Amino acid sequence: MSFSAYGEPVKKTAKSGRLSLSFEPYELKLRHSFNLAKSSRTTTPDVLVRLDYDGFTGYGEASMPPYLGESVKSVTEFLSSLDLGQFSDPFRIEDIHEYMDSVAADNRAAKASVDIALHDLLGKIMGQPWYKIWGLDPGKAPCTSFTIGIDTAEVVRKKVDEAEPYKVLKVKMGLDNDKELVDIIRSKTDRPICVDANQGWDDRERALEMCHWLAERNCLFVEQPLPKERIDDTAWLRERSPLPIVADEFLQRLPDVRRAAQAYDAINIKLMKSTGLHEAYKMAVLARGLGMKVMLGCMTETSCAISAASQLAPLADWADLDGNLLISNDIFDGMKIVDGRVSIPDRPGIGAIPVG
Repeated sequence: MSFSAYGEPVKKTAKSGRLSLSFEPYELKLRHSFNLAKSSRTTTPDVLVRLDYDGFTGYGEASMPPYLGESVKSVTEFLSSLDLGQFSDPFRIEDIHEYMDSVAADNRAAKASVDIALHDLLGKIMGQPWYKIWGLDPGKAPCTSFTIGIDTAEVVRKKVDEAEPYKVLKVKMGLDNDKELVDIIRSKTDRPICVDANQGWDDRERALEMCHWLAERNCLFVEQPLPKERIDDTAWLRERSPLPIVADEFLQRLPDVRRAAQAYDAINIKLMKSTGLHEAYKMAVLARGLGMKVMLGCMTETSCAISAASQLAPLADWADLDGNLLISNDIFDGMKIVDGRVSIPDRPGIGAIPVG
């Protein structure tokens, strides 16, 4: 992939034996309107990234749903400010991350795009996928859920039909018709569901009542039921809920994992928040050490970032890696869902190859 089919890339040249960075904007088009408790959209801005080094190429991307606070402008400005050509050894992952953090404090999706491309590059140099480099068993990868967004009854029924190959459904909640939405799904299927309230339940008593109600309807867990700043209320809810409570918006990077352990049963790790695979792996290991469960999530992304995340799937109890399935213009081939389960590509690097 040269990016030339999608516009003229910005390329930062480097001498032989140095990292060379290219990138360009790309708009992801959603198959259905993506409706959450507090927002709705039909597209997601994205930036495609390419890293070259001595004949090897790694691919990455930055996906930017609105709540992350990043934009194509902020990502491309950050990437333009990087001087990766100073690194003659691409295996210095820790140093490269420290350098990126020194350039700007946030820009998590922008950093993730470089991290994903770097892991892809290094895996290709070593000739191995990252799950093997980490010593993980791909047979332990969990089933992935398929997301059912907030919508009309007719559209929800259609989405349930489309999700027939998937063994777990993820239900977006946080409005007044939450129970009606579950009843519609239950009229079509008895498959397990997991619920993401996206901070949409403002009252802890209501949240507890919903957790009990959902527990009676084959629900596996509830993700971010209360606003992220309501730590004490979330801890109160966790003590009483029959279902595990999972941190999402509350959690960004590695330092947040110990904070999450005070109020949540599990964490949802997303590469666009964690700055990529390097820190995501550390977060999963730390969460396990603290006795927490691990969920592996995503944004709406191409199969590039989804395949990268899949390399971590054997460390997860639950997976929500359907972001590539929700778009109509994927330009990578990568991770597949086989019998509802995450199937990690047996290819060097992150396992994604460009098809555009």
